[in-house]
Amino acid sequence: MSQKDNFTFRRAEKTDMKVVIEMIQELADFERMSDGPQLSEQDLIRDSGLDGGHEYCQVYVLTDNATNASIGYAICFYSYSTWQGRSLFLEDLYVRPAYRKQGTGARIFREVAAIAVRQGCRRLDFHVLSWNPACGFYNRLGATNLTQSESWQFYRVEEQQLAKLAEELNS
Repeated sequence: MSQKDNFTFRRAEKTDMKVVIEMIQELADFERMSDGPQLSEQDLIRDSGLDGGHEYCQVYVLTDNATNASIGYAICFYSYSTWQGRSLFLEDLYVRPAYRKQGTGARIFREVAAIAVRQGCRRLDFHVLSWNPACGFYNRLGATNLTQSESWQFYRVEEQQLAKLAEELNS
């Protein structure tokens, strides 16, 4: 837990997951993908290891010390680079609109960077939609846009195609 200024950054607990789900939906609405989120509170509790199982992700919240309200969150997980080794992937970083332009997003980003450093990660990876004004925010914090600098293209195989590919092994 890190207290600084008027906010506390800490690992989310089971009781935080309802508001984290709400903020995930707010982010999806902003990203024009309102139908995207399909997670439940229980999914986040399970996947963050708060039920005693395997930890697939880490969920953090930034709380307002005056109200104890969660005003932002970050979700990240460990990945691996065959070039550099341990990496941390930032899946989401979100701050509620009323708390933006107060250094809260930069605070969350720096806290996640500190986690990566403490865990021996060599880099922090994340995706940002090309039209999102946050691109400038990340540039100012020293991030490199790999689409521009290295021409990386990101791909995804969705659940239905995953099942088809796996089934093809039995054919």
